[in-house]
Amino acid sequence: MNTLRLLTFGLVSGILFVSCEAENLENAPETQEQITSENPNQEDLEITDEVVGILKDNYFNVNDVQVVDFYLPDGTTEKRYQIEDDITFTAEHVQWLKQLGKSTRNYHTNNLVSPGTLTIIGYTGGGGFGLSSKERTALQWAVNNYNRLNLTITMSLTFGTAFQDKDMVVYHNPNQTGSGGSAGFPSNGNPNKFIQIYGLDNFSTNVNEHVITHEIGHSVGFRHTDWFSRQSCGENINEGVGSIGANPIPGTPSGYDPTSLMLACFSASDDGEFNNNDITALRFLY
Repeated sequence: MNTLRLLTFGLVSGILFVSCEAENLENAPETQEQITSENPNQEDLEITDEVVGILKDNYFNVNDVQVVDFYLPDGTTEKRYQIEDDITFTAEHVQWLKQLGKSTRNYHTNNLVSPGTLTIIGYTGGGGFGLSSKERTALQWAVNNYNRLNLTITMSLTFGTAFQDKDMVVYHNPNQTGSGGSAGFPSNGNPNKFIQIYGLDNFSTNVNEHVITHEIGHSVGFRHTDWFSRQSCGENINEGVGSIGANPIPGTPSGYDPTSLMLACFSASDDGEFNNNDITALRFLY
C-alpha cells in the first residue's frame, strides 16, 4: 500500500497541537534550494538556543529545526521555523508559545479556536497557487465534514482571491516537492490562516478531501492521533510529549486508531471521512 506522510496532531493532556501532511520521504527528491523571501522588510530568523528551548519546553521534537521559506498564496514567501518535516511556526507563534509557560496537565488548553463562524476561502488566483477544479470540490467536501457535525465552530466557504480578511485560506503550492499539505496551529483563539496542499493531482477527489480535512484539523487544534508512534508511517517514533504522558479525549482510544483521519500518514485509498473517534473528539472540544 502506498503510504504518504501526514503530520497530524493527536490529543495530548486533554488538548491538541497542529501539524501537516507530507509524502513519505524515503523515495522523495532532494529538498529544493530555498528561495529568497520576496518581503525585504522581513527579518531573517535564526535558530537560537532560546528558540530551540521554547520548542523543547512545549514538548516538540527539536532534533531537526530548520528555517524555511513558506509560500503564501500570492507567491511571496515568509521565513518560518520548521520541525518534524512540516510543522511550521512564525516568530510570533514561537513567542506566543513562550508566554504560555509550562504545565503538566491540560497543556495548551488555550490552543483552540473560539466558538463562532470561521471564514474560509479557496484560492483561485494564478501563478500555480490557485486550486484546481478537483481541489475545489475536495475543499467543499472537507468543509461539509465539519459543518454536518453541528459544532460550536461553523465554516463559511467562498472561492476567489481576496484572502486577506479571511480566517483560513486553502491554496496550492506549486513549489513544494512531494504530496500532501502543510498548516500551522491556532493562537489567541484564532485558527491557523494558511493551508497549503501540493502534489495531489494524481490522487482521487477523496484523497484530496482527506488531506484538506486533515490540514483544517491542524488549523483548529488537532495533533496526530498516532503522535506517540507514527505507526501509520511504518515507523516507531515518538513525536514528543510522551515524557509528560498523554491523556486522550474521553471516549476515544488511547492506543493506535488505524482509521483516524488525523493519522500521521495517509494512503491512496483513504476516503476523506472522519471515523467515530474523530467525531467524538471534535464534539468534545467544540
